[in-house]
Amino acid sequence: MDLKVKQCLQQAALFSGSVKKQQQPLLCVWRSVEAYSTKQSPIQTSLMCSAVDSAEIIILSDDDDEDISCSEASVLFVEDVNKKKKKKKNDCPLPPTALDEDLVVTFSHRAEVLPHARYDCPIHPFTATDCEIGGAVASNQLICDQCFCYICDKLASSCVLWCHSGVSHCNSHKRSDFWNNLRNSLLLGRLKAFNLTLSEIDAHLRHAETMLQNLRQELAAQFSFFQKGKMVEEYGLSIPGQQGLIYDYTPVYELVSSFLNKADKQGGRAAAIMRLGAAEDFIRHFQVAGAFIIKSPTANAAEAKVLLLQRVISSLQRQMVMDNFTPEFARKLQDFYKKLYFPTEVKSLRNSLCVRPWDDVLLVSVLKGQNVIGVRKDKGKKDVLIEQISIVSLRTEALQRQHRYRELCRYLRVIQSDDSKLLQQLRDLIPMFMCMAADFTSALVTLFPPVNPPASRFTPHIFHFYLCIFTTATAPKMVASHSAQLYYSDTTWEPINGAVPLKRDGLVKFALRVQRCCPAVFTDSQCWTSLLTIVNAPHGSVTALPAPSPQFLHEAKDVVNRIVLDQQWTNIQIPRNFQAVYPDQALLLLVTGALSLRILNSALSPALPVLNTFKDNAWALQWLWDSLSSSAERLSSFLQELTQEMTNMSADSTLMLLPNTEGSRCLLWTGSRIAES
Repeated sequence: MDLKVKQCLQQAALFSGSVKKQQQPLLCVWRSVEAYSTKQSPIQTSLMCSAVDSAEIIILSDDDDEDISCSEASVLFVEDVNKKKKKKKNDCPLPPTALDEDLVVTFSHRAEVLPHARYDCPIHPFTATDCEIGGAVASNQLICDQCFCYICDKLASSCVLWCHSGVSHCNSHKRSDFWNNLRNSLLLGRLKAFNLTLSEIDAHLRHAETMLQNLRQELAAQFSFFQKGKMVEEYGLSIPGQQGLIYDYTPVYELVSSFLNKADKQGGRAAAIMRLGAAEDFIRHFQVAGAFIIKSPTANAAEAKVLLLQRVISSLQRQMVMDNFTPEFARKLQDFYKKLYFPTEVKSLRNSLCVRPWDDVLLVSVLKGQNVIGVRKDKGKKDVLIEQISIVSLRTEALQRQHRYRELCRYLRVIQSDDSKLLQQLRDLIPMFMCMAADFTSALVTLFPPVNPPASRFTPHIFHFYLCIFTTATAPKMVASHSAQLYYSDTTWEPINGAVPLKRDGLVKFALRVQRCCPAVFTDSQCWTSLLTIVNAPHGSVTALPAPSPQFLHEAKDVVNRIVLDQQWTNIQIPRNFQAVYPDQALLLLVTGALSLRILNSALSPALPVLNTFKDNAWALQWLWDSLSSSAERLSSFLQELTQEMTNMSADSTLMLLPNTEGSRCLLWTGSRIAES
């Protein structure tokens, strides 16, 4: 070892020994002479020294592994800066011989005694024992003005059990499990049952514990009144010849409900603790049999407990999925819940808090797309991704709020649950989530799988919802939990980041595929109106599509018939040469041919709004009449339906050409009046 370092260690050791002989702690400041003279950093040693910019070294000791001794103070304080400056003025210059030393004591003084636990007192010695409660050991009862009781966490002078026989808090210290458990029980109160540590407790949890203590007292009194029952007369009932008691649990139910309302306002960890603490209190209640029964779910203890526990579980499940609980705290909540006593009436809710944390290995692998089957083997055990439908709904909501749409789709595809019907409703939202992820191609694929397509369960509202998304590449600001929420309304619609609207042929394919697999959309007049409005409008600024050549109109009949009569709804193929010369007109004729099939199939009502979409493209309307003429009987019925519909409508400026049943003439419709021309 270097000679200077060795001398440094020796001097420090000697001075440290002198400190232990003092009755009060000393402030020890060392100056590295070598650093002072050469302006370099002082030597770092194993004496827990720390270098500072002023080339001074402060030695403090707080080693928990050392024996407890009154001479080993746990707090030493450096003197005030102003005092230090005054002392520097009176400091004598270092003699030349001192400059040859590595470490020199420049000054020392007694430190102020700060608040401390009794076993850390620098004035009165402390004798440590494990669990002595019969009386004070040695001089442990002696205190200074700053001694605190380790158990009560307050000044020892105010501890009423300081030298009390059978307790003797004066003997307590932190290196005893006995005293630590006693301290935790006193300071944690009901929180100790949750296996919480003092480091986890904050002001909110303290308040929650106080409220739980008050609830337990009030609930015990209220349940005692319930057990005594009330006379029939107290309920305003008079039954001649019958006497008896009525046992009404409603006041107890209302007390617990009021407490849960307070928990809702707390939020966070405190709310979770309050809810579970309340459940621990009311779950053991029971119904008292009486001669009279009040027909109310809150009047019967067994039924009321189910309602209360369901509310507690619902709130806790939301917290465990939505709140930022640490995995350790969430496990403590689950462990507490598992230890509760579950009577027969609530035994089905026993596993309701088995919620996977977000960092669960299987869940993470599914969300990241690393596991597409939702099954994992761990040490020979098979782990399957199964969750309660309430948890699935909560995760669906959470992932939507976080805009993690692709992860949500992966989760819904593989998750298994206890309610297949509700799970199917959530899975029907996968196409919408793919749209929100700006992946319209994948959305179309998920809408029309070969088996059980979500599009087959469309309503007209849902059809319009998707039609608007694909047309505008916008979507409403919403969090959906089932398909019935998908409808085009006044909700604010915003552009989907990175999304591009579908081309017109893509929109037509989408609409025709929905019509083939979904009778509700196929029969709805408004759905046809929306689609025809799109294909009747030109891309440019003109108000009408130019009429194609007669040859094209004639050849289009065969092509359109092959497409619309094809029963395969999984895909629709439009020949390229069909759109080569007249792309927009070809799509209009394709939809018009599908409309012709719809009119020939059954009555269409209302029909006039549908036909009015052709007002700027009379050539397409005439092509429709030619298609309908294949069935003279159905065409005649359709015209009668139109006549009746026009009769019921109010007059307006709409003009439309309709075929006459004689074929050579046409009818001119102006509002509700029909005239030949």
